[in-house]
Amino acid sequence: MTSSTYTVTGMTCSHCVASVSEEVGAIDGVTAVAVDLPTGAVTVTSDRPVGDAQVRAAIEEAGYTFAG
Repeated sequence: MTSSTYTVTGMTCSHCVASVSEEVGAIDGVTAVAVDLPTGAVTVTSDRPVGDAQVRAAIEEAGYTFAG
């Protein structure tokens, strides 16, 4: 298992959390997504390494900004 945490901006409500969780969770290999709305932290757990570019694309597809 691997785990990485990213910062996402633009999330303001539980719908935002659900959108990001759904998009990131659809990445092949991702087993869990935890979103901390107040801080914008998104922790991605996977059974193999997932590229930052894949996570960025999923977050942007959900309509939010990948800040790193």
